[in-house]
Amino acid sequence: MLRAIFFDIDDTLFSTTSFAERAREASVDAMLGMGVRASRETVLAELNEVVREFSSNYEHHFDKLLSRLPVDATAGLCAPLVVAAAVIAYHETKFRELVAYDDVTEVMRLLWRSGLTLGVITSGLTVKQAEKIVRLRVHRFIDPKAVFISDAVGIGKPNPKLYRRAVDRLGLAPGEAMHVGDHPVNDVDGANAAGLISVWNRREGRHIHAQGVSSPKHVIDNFWDLLDIVRDSYGVDVPEPT
Repeated sequence: MLRAIFFDIDDTLFSTTSFAERAREASVDAMLGMGVRASRETVLAELNEVVREFSSNYEHHFDKLLSRLPVDATAGLCAPLVVAAAVIAYHETKFRELVAYDDVTEVMRLLWRSGLTLGVITSGLTVKQAEKIVRLRVHRFIDPKAVFISDAVGIGKPNPKLYRRAVDRLGLAPGEAMHVGDHPVNDVDGANAAGLISVWNRREGRHIHAQGVSSPKHVIDNFWDLLDIVRDSYGVDVPEPT
């Protein structure tokens, strides 16, 4: 019996990859508007390198970016003001454009109405990932006891202990829970190793060509596919869309 579905967040509930690209471009444009003297392509390339080298959760991307540019690119500028402009542009993009995929909200609503417990298993910083859940407006369907963020739990993907922690806390057997995610290693391999039903969401994202060591139980291209699987393969009585 399927009793719960856990979701990854990034590139599963919304397009993290394309959103990050737009937000970084807006930040670079803001820095150029503050007087940074370099081509847009150069500054954007340096910013993307900073993110790759220091991770997306690093808190001083723009400071690092300025330090990497030639001295004459920032001569005479107030670095804190340039950084502030970049941060504001990034967050304004987030306020405008951080939204769930079109099908996510409706499918999660139907799954929630069916009586399934819905939760989240995600990597990242606690406040940052929690903010996404609220901004995407999916918190309405998530059981508060079913939110497992690696930073808060102290266990990261693809460690199967993270997935076992989730099912144990909800009093479930691993085979009674499904995990939906975009990363063949972090989401599929991790869930498989813990005994959960793995669903690879291959809609889009930078991990779509990654290679895991195990195969997903199911593959979807959108959340309507997930709804069909839950109905047809697990016999869950999901309401029809209204």
